[in-house]
Amino acid sequence: MENNSKKILIVTGETSGDHHGAKVIKALQELAPDISVCGIGGEELKKTGAKLLYHSRDLSVVGIIEVLGRAPHILKAFQAVKKQIQTSPPDLLILIDYPDFNLRIANMAHKKKVPVLYYISPQIWAWRKGRAKKIARIVDKMAVIFPFETKFYREVGLPVHFVGHPLMDREPDQKKTSKELTSLKQSNDQPVIGLLPGSRKGEIKNLLPVMLKAADIIKKDIPSAQFIIPLAPGIKREQIDAILSQSGIDLKVTADCFYETLEVCDIAIVASGTATLETAVMQKPMVIIYKISFLTYLIGKMLIRVPFIGLANIVAGKKIVPELIQKDANPEKIAAETMAILKDRHRLEEIKTDLASVKKTLGEKGASKKVALLAHEMIK
Repeated sequence: MENNSKKILIVTGETSGDHHGAKVIKALQELAPDISVCGIGGEELKKTGAKLLYHSRDLSVVGIIEVLGRAPHILKAFQAVKKQIQTSPPDLLILIDYPDFNLRIANMAHKKKVPVLYYISPQIWAWRKGRAKKIARIVDKMAVIFPFETKFYREVGLPVHFVGHPLMDREPDQKKTSKELTSLKQSNDQPVIGLLPGSRKGEIKNLLPVMLKAADIIKKDIPSAQFIIPLAPGIKREQIDAILSQSGIDLKVTADCFYETLEVCDIAIVASGTATLETAVMQKPMVIIYKISFLTYLIGKMLIRVPFIGLANIVAGKKIVPELIQKDANPEKIAAETMAILKDRHRLEEIKTDLASVKKTLGEKGASKKVALLAHEMIK
């Protein structure tokens, strides 16, 4: 790279952030081909030519207590970014989600007078609305993915841009849909039920066994029911094989065709998180479930200020689909809620209509390109 090329430092913390970050960098490279990029991310960011200071695979975790097990990795990653900012300050720092880590990075960059662009805002609307003032002091521009987020930052004078949700750019490729997937949808008398246990090892360990037991209950009541697991990006087949081997359920597992698999499902049992929005964008009815450590749950219950945990319900502002949390996320209740929706055609269609409204709220396509334009303006 030439000495006068602009230096970008980007920090993502998990699989989804790696995907979104890579999309932004690709779009930015079209606007400024000579930029050099380094940071924290995964395989997708690496494919853009970015130099990885630390791989994000060891940073992905959910829960206040659970994060302690990742503390050594998180500290090493932080030190790597700190060293980069101190020894070779970038022309722009792009932060994507991962708020507890990234806000500390933003504070450090601010002290070094490095411009900060934050994409996918910390969910202050769910936790601490008063945090917006602190964020405004250390972030130069905020790119948000939900329209209701803009007011929190405008009120504290932080330049904020609603760019739409990046999920709007990820739709099923009909050409990619295999004959195997298409053959599942032979008739409405053979419902296809998706099992989406999450994109983190801890989620899969906690939730997949419960989902499989629920599937067994459903199968006994609806013998023609079919089950399928679309592997989340970043999750390898061997991570779930050990759990599947202990189940007698006949199901299919697909890889590298998440949306195509979801397209053929009639309903899905989904771990709370981004997957609930992905399912909503596909307008597929779902049952949202989640389990974390009891202590993390108690702490979260005291801090969270929203009435729902599922992003689909949060965006809608009402409970469109059932949520089963902690002790309620048991096989019997999961199976009962799933079958109640499947057997009620009117409710199925009502949910689909509500989910269509959620999709409309998420904005137009092109979020990554809009963020890249913001970044390009900041390095001119």
